[in-house]
Amino acid sequence: HHLAVAYFKAVDEALPNVQIIQYGETNEHRPLIYAILTSPENFKNLEQIRSDNLRRAGLAYGAPSENKVAIVWLSYGVHGNEASSTEAAMKTLYDLVNPTQTSSQEWLKNTVVIIDPCINPDGRERYVNFYDQHRNNPATPDPQSIEHREPWPGGRGNHYLFDLNRDWAWETQIESQARLKVYNQWLPHVHVDFHEQNPGTPYYFAPAAEPYHTEITPWQREFQKIIGKNNAKRFDEQGWLYFTKERFDLYYPGYGDTYPMFNGAIGMTYEKGGGGSAGLTITTSEGDPVTLKDRLLHHYTTSISTVETSSKNALRLVDEFQKYFREGNVPSSSYKTYLIRSDNNLDNLNAIKAWMSSHSIQFGHPANARPLTGFDFQTQSVAHYTISTSDIVIPVDQPKGRLVTTFFEPQPKLADSLTYDITAWNLIYAFNLKAFALNEKVAATKLVQLNTVTTDPIPANPYAYIFRYQSLKDVEFLAALIQKGVKVRSSKKSFSTANQDFDAGTIIVTRRNNETVSNFDLLLQATAKKMGRQLYTSTTGFVDKGMDFGSNTFNYLTPPKVALLSGDQTSSTGFGEIWHYFEQQIHYPVSVIRTDLFKSIDLSQYSLLIIPEGSYTIFDDPTLEIVLRWTTAGGRLIIIGEGLNSFVDKKGLGLKVYASDQNKKEAEDKDKTEKEKEGLLQYGDIERKQLSQSMPGAIYKVTLDKSHPLAFGLGNSYYTLKINKLHFEFLESGWNVGTLLGKAKPILGFAGYKINRKMDNTLVFGVENKGKGQIIYLVDDPLFRSFWETGKMLFSNAVFMGY
Repeated sequence: HHLAVAYFKAVDEALPNVQIIQYGETNEHRPLIYAILTSPENFKNLEQIRSDNLRRAGLAYGAPSENKVAIVWLSYGVHGNEASSTEAAMKTLYDLVNPTQTSSQEWLKNTVVIIDPCINPDGRERYVNFYDQHRNNPATPDPQSIEHREPWPGGRGNHYLFDLNRDWAWETQIESQARLKVYNQWLPHVHVDFHEQNPGTPYYFAPAAEPYHTEITPWQREFQKIIGKNNAKRFDEQGWLYFTKERFDLYYPGYGDTYPMFNGAIGMTYEKGGGGSAGLTITTSEGDPVTLKDRLLHHYTTSISTVETSSKNALRLVDEFQKYFREGNVPSSSYKTYLIRSDNNLDNLNAIKAWMSSHSIQFGHPANARPLTGFDFQTQSVAHYTISTSDIVIPVDQPKGRLVTTFFEPQPKLADSLTYDITAWNLIYAFNLKAFALNEKVAATKLVQLNTVTTDPIPANPYAYIFRYQSLKDVEFLAALIQKGVKVRSSKKSFSTANQDFDAGTIIVTRRNNETVSNFDLLLQATAKKMGRQLYTSTTGFVDKGMDFGSNTFNYLTPPKVALLSGDQTSSTGFGEIWHYFEQQIHYPVSVIRTDLFKSIDLSQYSLLIIPEGSYTIFDDPTLEIVLRWTTAGGRLIIIGEGLNSFVDKKGLGLKVYASDQNKKEAEDKDKTEKEKEGLLQYGDIERKQLSQSMPGAIYKVTLDKSHPLAFGLGNSYYTLKINKLHFEFLESGWNVGTLLGKAKPILGFAGYKINRKMDNTLVFGVENKGKGQIIYLVDDPLFRSFWETGKMLFSNAVFMGY
C-alpha cells in the first residue's frame, strides 16, 4: 500500500493538475488518500466546481455558475483481497493525466475525476503479506497450491474484519466515516466501485440486475445502460467475456453502488474474476489462465470507458443531477414527513441526529403543536398524536428526500424477492424509536441541537449515586466505572426515590463497599460529566417505592473477564463485530482465543465465553463437557446465530430444534398441496423456488419478558433483524426472554413463506441456568453490521447484567 501511495504522490509532484489529499487514517495507521485530476483550466477553479455542484443539489447557498463539469468518482480496493483494483487505479491515473494521451486530455476539459486507490488498506496489506510469504517463484497457477488458499480471516475486511462495502450507509468504521464526509462534500455524478469475484467468472458491469429500489430514477437506469454499452464495445473489441443485468441488484442501500444512487449519482459495481484466491495467476476450472495483469487491464478498461462516456455526456449528467435534487426529487412513497418524538431516549435521539447530519439530511422542530394522524411505527397501525414543538420532523421535500424515504419508509416496495442482500434496515426500528410517518407536510422551522444533560445540585457525601440504563452510552459508562474499580449494582426491579421513577436495570453505586476507591465522589461525578451521563443521588437507602438499596434485588455486577473465540470455524465478520464492540464502542478489555488453541486454554481464568457466528467442529463431546463443567461452576456462555448449531439437541442442554408434530403435519400437507398445484419442478425455476426457504433479512417484532435482566434497557418492545433460518423451541427449563409468539410475520422485509411458518412460537433469545452459571442463546445476531442499536443493548445485557 505504501508503494501505491508513493506513486500517487509522485504523480502529484510531477503534474500541476493532480492533487493528492489524505482524508483519513485506518486503525493500523495507514493513510486514506484520494486524487483529484482534471484539466489545468478546471484545476484553477476546483472549489468553484465543487461549490456549484452542491448548489445544484440545493445543499449550498447561491446560484451555480454556467460552467457545467461532470464529476466522476472511482473507488478501488474496498475488499482488501480483491487486489487488482488498486493496481488498476495506478494505470488509470497514469493514462488519464499522461500529456501524450490526447483523448484523455480532451475528456478532462469537462470532467473532474476523483480516484480513491484503496478504500481498505489494512485488508489489502493483510492479503499482500500473506501472498508474499507463501507464493511460489515463479507463481504457480495450480488453485490447490498454498498461495491460492488464503487463511482465516482473509483480507476482505478491514482491521475489525468489517465488510466496508456494506457500511456506506451506516458508517460504523473509521474508513467509512472519513470517506463519507468527503463524498458528501463533492456528491459526484458517477460513482464506480471495483470488485473481484470467483476466478472463473466473466467480467460484470452495469446495467444492474433487478430489483431496483423504487427510489432509483428512470434517468439513473438509462445512464447505467449507456455506460454498459460503451464498456461492452471495448470488451467486444478484445473478445473478452462479460455479463450484465444478473446477480448484483440495486436494493440494499449500504453498497458502493446503491448509496451513491440514493444521492443522485449513477452508481455502479464492476466485478472481475479473481478474488483472494487468484494471486498472480490461477487456472480456472475451464483450464483458462487468469493473471493479475489481465485483471487490472479489464478494470483499467472499464475505468477509462466510464470517464469517456461521462465526458461525452457531461452536460446531460449535470442537468439530470440538478433535476434529481430539484424538479425530480419526488419519492414514490405517499409519506411526506417523518416525525420522531422528543420523549425517546436522549442518546438515541442524539445518535439519529448525528447520523442524519453526516448524510446531509435536513431536519428540525415543528413551529406549532397540533394534532395529527399517521402511521405509528411502534404499533404498525394508524394512530393519533399531538405534535410537540420539541419533536423532530424530517421533511421528505428536501434535497436528500429520496435518501430519507429509503431509510425511513414503513413498507418500501420490493419488486422481486430474489435479492443479493438484506431486504429490511429501517433505522426507526434499529433505534427502537417512537415515531410516525405522515402523509402531510410538516415544515421544519427550527434548528435542532444535540440534547445535553443537566444535573441537579449534588449533596455532600450522598448515600448512593443513581444512573439510568437505557442506551449504549450508558453501557460505555458502566464499563468505565467497572474498570476504575468502582463496585456497581443493578436494580432487578423498578423503584422510586427523591421524586424520580427508575426502571429495572438502573445502575446504583453506593458509598458502602466503595470505601477503598480513591476520591470516590470526585471520580463518580467527573466520569459522569465527561461521558455526558445524567447523575441522580439519594441521601438514604430507604426508597419511596420498591425495594431498599440493601435488598438483594440490587444485584452486584461482577466485572466480567471476557474470552472471545476467533479463528477458523468462526465467521470473520461475526467475530469482528464483537471485537469492534468491546474495543471501539464500550472500551472494555477482551481476550481473543483462537479455535486451534481452545482445547489447551484454562477457562477458569474467564467468567464469560462468547461463541460468535460460525460453523464449529471443535465442540465435540469431550470439549462440550469441559465447557459445561466450567459453566456449571459459574461461567457464563454466550452463543450467537449459526454458532448455536453446535449446541442444539445436545445432552445437558435445553436448546431444541422446533419441529412439533402439528407443525410437521401442517407443513407436509401444505407442501403436498403446493406440489399438486405446481406440477413438476422445472430446472430453470430452481433458484426462484428456493426463495420459499430463504430469510434474506427481515424485521420481526419480538415479545419480551421485560422482567428479565437480558431485556433491561430495551423498553416495551424489541425488533429483531432476522438473517438466518434458525428456529428453536421454547426453553423448558430456562427463561424465554424474547420470543415470536403465535403466527410469525415480518413487519418489514421478505421472508420465504415456508421458512416463515417455521418461526411460529420460537425462541429469539433466552437464558438457561446451569448450576452457578448461565448459557445465553442469541438466535439472531444482535451486532449484525453494528448498526442495530437496540441489539447492542441486548448484547450488553448478556455481557454485564447478573442473573
